[in-house]
Amino acid sequence: MDSRRKDRREARLKQEIEKYRASNPKITEQFADLKRKLADLSAQEWESIPEIGDYSLRNKKKRFESFVPVPDTLLEKARQEQEHVTALDPKSRAAGGTETPWAQTPVTDLTAVGEGRGTVLSLKLDRLSDSVSGLTVVDPKGYLTDLKSMKITSDAEISDIKKARLLLKSVTQTNPKHPPGWIAAARLEEIAGKLQAARQLIQRGCEECPKNEDVWLEACRLASPDEAKAVIARGVMSIPNSVKLWLQAAKLETSDLNRSRVLRKGLEHIPDSVRLWKAVVELANEEDARLLLHRAVECCPLHVELWLALARLETYDQARKVLNKAREKLPKEPAIWITAAKLEEANGNTQSVSKVIERGIRSLQREGMDIDREAWLKEAEAAERAGSVLTCQAIVKNTIGIGVDDEDRKRTWVADAEECKKRGSIETARAIYAHALTVFLTKKSIWLKAAQLEKSHGTRESLDALLKKAVNYNPRAEVLWLMAAKEKWLAGDVPAARAILQEAYAAIPNSEEIWLAAFKLEFENNEPERARMLLAKARERGGTERVWMKSAIIERELGNVTEERRLLEEGLKLFPSFFKLWLMLGQMEDRLGRGAKAKEVYENGLKQCPSCIPLWLSLASLEEKISGLNKSRAVLTMARKKNPATPELWLAAIRAELRHANKKEADALLAKALQECPTSGILWAASIEMASRPQRKAKSSDAIKRSDHDPHVIATVSKLFWLERKFDKVRTWLNRAVTLAPDIGDFWALYYKLELQHGNADTQKDVLKRCVAAEPKHGEKWQAISKAVENSHQPVEVLLKKAVLAFDADEILNAGGA
Repeated sequence: MDSRRKDRREARLKQEIEKYRASNPKITEQFADLKRKLADLSAQEWESIPEIGDYSLRNKKKRFESFVPVPDTLLEKARQEQEHVTALDPKSRAAGGTETPWAQTPVTDLTAVGEGRGTVLSLKLDRLSDSVSGLTVVDPKGYLTDLKSMKITSDAEISDIKKARLLLKSVTQTNPKHPPGWIAAARLEEIAGKLQAARQLIQRGCEECPKNEDVWLEACRLASPDEAKAVIARGVMSIPNSVKLWLQAAKLETSDLNRSRVLRKGLEHIPDSVRLWKAVVELANEEDARLLLHRAVECCPLHVELWLALARLETYDQARKVLNKAREKLPKEPAIWITAAKLEEANGNTQSVSKVIERGIRSLQREGMDIDREAWLKEAEAAERAGSVLTCQAIVKNTIGIGVDDEDRKRTWVADAEECKKRGSIETARAIYAHALTVFLTKKSIWLKAAQLEKSHGTRESLDALLKKAVNYNPRAEVLWLMAAKEKWLAGDVPAARAILQEAYAAIPNSEEIWLAAFKLEFENNEPERARMLLAKARERGGTERVWMKSAIIERELGNVTEERRLLEEGLKLFPSFFKLWLMLGQMEDRLGRGAKAKEVYENGLKQCPSCIPLWLSLASLEEKISGLNKSRAVLTMARKKNPATPELWLAAIRAELRHANKKEADALLAKALQECPTSGILWAASIEMASRPQRKAKSSDAIKRSDHDPHVIATVSKLFWLERKFDKVRTWLNRAVTLAPDIGDFWALYYKLELQHGNADTQKDVLKRCVAAEPKHGEKWQAISKAVENSHQPVEVLLKKAVLAFDADEILNAGGA
């Protein structure tokens, strides 16, 4: 059916299209007949057709017409030129027609207009001057400034002011005894700029509400300086018991003597006003102040500040009497007891201080006072700041335990001490620890915290005394013995350190830490024989792998190769999985030039410790030296298979390729390495160094994001800034690196090198001091220098300077390979 209808459908569609085209012909179809006629045109007719011009809007330039207003002078001149006068005016006729009167010609001189304005202004100023004294009340210099600062109110504001004025007028009329209404009305007039009206209103307010001090204070504020005293005088006559009015009256006086007189007059009316007593005492000298305070405490016996002020001014005996009286009057006031304790301390009665505080707390508790531990600790800190250390200690001793459960005591007291330490209240923290240690004699952690406090804020003597007590109460605490010995050693007292370690060994006979500390003490102080004896004893008593390692180190230093080998081999029989012994044995063979033997040692070590990266790296390095790159490459590939995702192995392989100038191979390895270890800082640092110069910035940005601000990347970026000679940025970035990883000596060496080349003596000292405090142990160059036999006893300063020399001039400049 569809195929039958198809012909009919197509015919209908064709008919519709023809009909549409007939009604909507195209432009080409409309001009088709005319185009056909063009074929009959001759060449002359064609030539005579005129050229079409460019009428497009695009090429038409818009003309901008500007209108300038015509000056008045020009208009005036035009008017005069066009003016025709045929008759003389009466004034001209009066002058005989020979003169033009001044009024006839229009004024066109603008300078004259300006002068006229100046004259008018001067007349106004003259009118404002005081006719009696001849002195002007207008400041001629500040006049224009005053005009500028005047507020020009808009119509809306004026209407608001009018409404408010009507409203307040009705308030004051309907309720004239309501003081806020008068004050508001006066302030409205003041805002509106009508100061005189404001004064009149507030004056009426004073008449209507003579017993309200706020109205008098407002009247005093609005009055002129000369009238203010008279206003306040009327005020204090109306309300003689108003403290505010007397204080305001005193404020208006210019000399201290007059102020004092006014205040004393006020005290005659209000003898129990603490504010007036305080104000009058502040103005008096010491002797007068004492007499005034005697009277003040009689009039205001319940005000503790007056009692304390009096006690401070009195002699010791009198002060004690004053404080006793104060206690009778104010039995619930802790400040009196604290002041009494401070008084005893100031006068050398150290025994009484603690008794006073103890009695005070008992007395306050009897009176039903709740002892707030936090508030008392704050008082202890305040006493410390005032220099009353014994009072501070007494407060802590007597209040620190109040309101604390037994099981929470240790935690709470340590937290309190740490908070005090943060706030700089060292004596308070010391007192808290001292009290805690009387309760928890055997708690090692508290002794350590107290020792740390003494180390950072105390003297060597106080620290020694504390540690001596600590080891007496905790003879089994290794860490306290070691700390005591180290402090003695740092102070340069080696025999005392030795004695402490002997005591420690007697207390803890089988402590390996103490054996090793004793060995280190002898070893670092160039007593190798003593050190050997100690380690021999330790080995006999079944020392751990560390003892065997230290034994081998001392033999290596003394140059006893046979003994060193024997110790290492014996140690490996006992501890075959301790990789450091394998490493030391391999390095010894390598040092003696026995490469094959060293290789065998490393391979045996890797059978025992297949996941030990330093052993793999040492073997690869040895193979490269003996057999070349191919063998080394094979070792590193095997290592990576056994220890996947280890950046150190990848980096070793990349560097091996670079050493043999295989840049393409190194790049390929680096790409694989970053796929396997996408966040490794050392690999990203290598990628920055290997990148070509234009690519380094982009690489640095990627590296910092991907490695999460790894210190190796940060140090490498600092090298790029060094190349660009941006030394401030280098300093900032190296500072970040040593802050993030203070244990890596290479960063300190770079930082110190920068300061040596581009810093000053102060910055060099600062870096050196920080490096010594950090005691770095790691870093490729740092370890190579610090572990060398000839540097075994060198201090950090010497190692740092040697490390700087290792970073030779090419190190920075060649930071980028390509």
